[in-house]
Amino acid sequence: MYKRILSEIWIYPVKALGGIRLRSSRVLEKGLRHDRRWMLVDENNVFMTQRDFPKLSLIKVSQEGESFNIVGGTNSIILPFNHFIKDSPVGTIVWGDPVTTFEVSKAHSQWFSDQLGMTCKLVSFPEENPRPVAAGYQINNEHVSLADGYPLLIIGQSSLDNLNAQLANPVPINRFRPNLVFTGGEPHEEDSWKNFMIGKNRFAGVKPCARCIVPTINQDTGEREREPLVTLSRYRRRDTEIYFGQNVLAIDHNEIHEGDEIRF
Repeated sequence: MYKRILSEIWIYPVKALGGIRLRSSRVLEKGLRHDRRWMLVDENNVFMTQRDFPKLSLIKVSQEGESFNIVGGTNSIILPFNHFIKDSPVGTIVWGDPVTTFEVSKAHSQWFSDQLGMTCKLVSFPEENPRPVAAGYQINNEHVSLADGYPLLIIGQSSLDNLNAQLANPVPINRFRPNLVFTGGEPHEEDSWKNFMIGKNRFAGVKPCARCIVPTINQDTGEREREPLVTLSRYRRRDTEIYFGQNVLAIDHNEIHEGDEIRF
């Protein structure tokens, strides 16, 4: 019997920008602490993703004390964890869900506008603001951050290894932007996970993750490629969707750590 071990923890503080690997993280109802609590919106307050703006992958984020350092080329800006929330809300829609966000500051919005060569705003999504998980997949009336639909995404290293064995040029896990990666077990066994524990936290798998074109974007160059979706489509397609990874809800809200055992 394989032991399943939590091997990687990832957050993506600003939706669509680079991720940060952590040794440990607090689990909150909406997902890991600071995960996708900020995002960019265009001049019409439409949220921006790598699907339409693949070069967003080139803006990297690191954690420094109680703030994030955001770097684009030779330019950088600091984003404090806690910053002043303006009175005027910015209403937007994330995959059909209306959400109320707040512009972080004019200076942050201008920095991103300069980096991207287009008018945009950096907005934040306060923890208390609502965005319910789709009704058919809730367990305890959970809410989600600015992630596409669910608080957490878990992928087995075996699933990635199985894919890479079929590719001429292996791809890293960052193509799939998971929150949780584990070692041990069989390829894609996470598809069937329903109830499991990581450390002292209970989690529930609710829906395999249908993939868009983002896994084809090289996170180091911002260029689109044909793989890995061409290969995945040969053995991971059901109906019209290609699946890779499992969407997850958090039942408990304690800390998790790299090296925690996964139990069922």
